[in-house]
Amino acid sequence: MDYPKVNVLVLSYNGKYLLDDCLSSYLGNHYPNFQVTVIDNGSHDGTYDYVKEHFPKAEVIRIEKNAGYSGGFNAGLWHAFRDQKADFVLVSNNDVKADGDAISALVEVAQLDEKNGFVTGKVYYFDRPDILQTVGKKDDPIRWNGGQIGRNEKDNGQYEQVMERPFADDIFTLVSRKLYEKTGGYDPTFFLQCEEYDWQARAKNAGFRIVYTPKAKLWHKVSMTIGKASPLKAYYDTRNPMIVIMKYKSPDYFRRYFWLHVRSDVIKTSLRLILRTFELKKVLKIWLGLFSGIYWGIRNKKLTLKHVIKY
Repeated sequence: MDYPKVNVLVLSYNGKYLLDDCLSSYLGNHYPNFQVTVIDNGSHDGTYDYVKEHFPKAEVIRIEKNAGYSGGFNAGLWHAFRDQKADFVLVSNNDVKADGDAISALVEVAQLDEKNGFVTGKVYYFDRPDILQTVGKKDDPIRWNGGQIGRNEKDNGQYEQVMERPFADDIFTLVSRKLYEKTGGYDPTFFLQCEEYDWQARAKNAGFRIVYTPKAKLWHKVSMTIGKASPLKAYYDTRNPMIVIMKYKSPDYFRRYFWLHVRSDVIKTSLRLILRTFELKKVLKIWLGLFSGIYWGIRNKKLTLKHVIKY
């Protein structure tokens, strides 16, 4: 039987305290041909030495300055595909615990068709182990990247078929060498948030598919590195979806998206934060994210005033 080489990439920024569950579970996988590599993304909590001491079977590479999600993983992708000659890379968060058959299940589906460029599986909540966080994402007629499929549902076997998905979170995603060579990795424009959305859109344009398999399972602790409600996350959550739409969709499509985004994600969210919790710093970051996205569009000749004024 053919067992292509897999490199599991775990990006960690000051996440030493999360690595025990993550690395133990991946290193305990039953797949016979894989390497685990931790990317220490400019941490100052001793991550590099901790991995060396406690997980000698894992490789660890060090980036001296935090390169963000995209930049950190790009360094790992280059190392895995170019230096380690991997056939597949499993991109993974560090705040997870993987099932022992996760790698095998992902590879099995990836090998069914070379156009299966991204393969993901069931993501459960770590603290509610039978409740799904996601089994992929829906398509949305305006936002394009829609909501999570299966979110907060108890797993009663309702998602047991291998299926193509419009999009998927990259909490854990197997990436093929063929896809990487044709599309490159993450766009560093997206320091945080929407980096997988952009890469998946680019891959779909190149003819690749995003595929879900129910046999690959993982438990996720949810936004442990940047925080579920941090001002930094709010900034990029506002800015980055705009940029993806500008990159891949028409001006008319962007205009419809933009005004929904402003009404729902900027104005309504800002008012709610002011009235309920008075989180002025977060509100400021949301508006800065909006103007940063507009500036990106103008600077990159993807946006003019007529794109947004005509409504």
